[in-house]
Amino acid sequence: MKNTIISFKNAKANKEKLTMLTAYDYSTAKLIDSCGINGILVGDSLGMVCLGYEDTLSVTMEDMIHHTKAVSRGVESTLVVADMPFMSYQTSVYDAVVNAGRLIKEGRAHAIKLEGGLEVYEQIKAIVNSSIPVMGHIGLTPQSVNAFGGFKVQGKSEEAAKRLIEDALAVEKAGAFAIVLEGVPSKLATVITEKVNIPTIGIGAGKDCDGQILVYQDMLGMFSDFTPKFVKKYESLGIKMKDAFKNYIDEVKRGDFPTEEHGFKIDDNIIEKLY
Repeated sequence: MKNTIISFKNAKANKEKLTMLTAYDYSTAKLIDSCGINGILVGDSLGMVCLGYEDTLSVTMEDMIHHTKAVSRGVESTLVVADMPFMSYQTSVYDAVVNAGRLIKEGRAHAIKLEGGLEVYEQIKAIVNSSIPVMGHIGLTPQSVNAFGGFKVQGKSEEAAKRLIEDALAVEKAGAFAIVLEGVPSKLATVITEKVNIPTIGIGAGKDCDGQILVYQDMLGMFSDFTPKFVKKYESLGIKMKDAFKNYIDEVKRGDFPTEEHGFKIDDNIIEKLY
């Protein structure tokens, strides 16, 4: 069944858990799509896991469009959500609508995601009014890493917790169809999930969210720079990949690869005429 913003809303109503992973290229998106996942996020996390940036702040619209186009070509039934990069929507409502439109028109995304609560209410509302579905994102918002003083759990004090609830309600009122809760205490995420009528997608926000999302390189053990506490490693592909790379190097150096079965034949008479 095709996943849409309507199926996301219905999942919450029916108490069905939603599943999302990140993807940044065609082949990975195609593999994930074939497994029956609900949504793929082309996250600005690509800055760190694909492009080697130290954070997400350097990611450009061109980066996001390039990778979103690749992912969109690889899916059939999955909802594709594209991140709006830093300073592509904070500057003005006009910029927000134009850049969101580019991710839909050029990147072929089905929806966009942006970070923030009350402060981006007008941006979300305007984008939604332009017929572009919006997924919100509150809590630990990586684009605000400098303002937060690092990657820290958000909403731990009474004042901060109340602010996150207000942010979630504002995002819903502005018209978002879902909201990511990142780096939020589990019990607070439960409260937020109960207070909003749109699905909450958790990442480091406990099991009571309406769905979950992880960066696929994290859950497969492919990104070794650091591993967030909330990540469960379902496989250690990084180790297996390194073993395969080393085996390839050794076989080439020993002359064990390629063998005759990996080559192509030509008539010996033709070869004799070449000498």
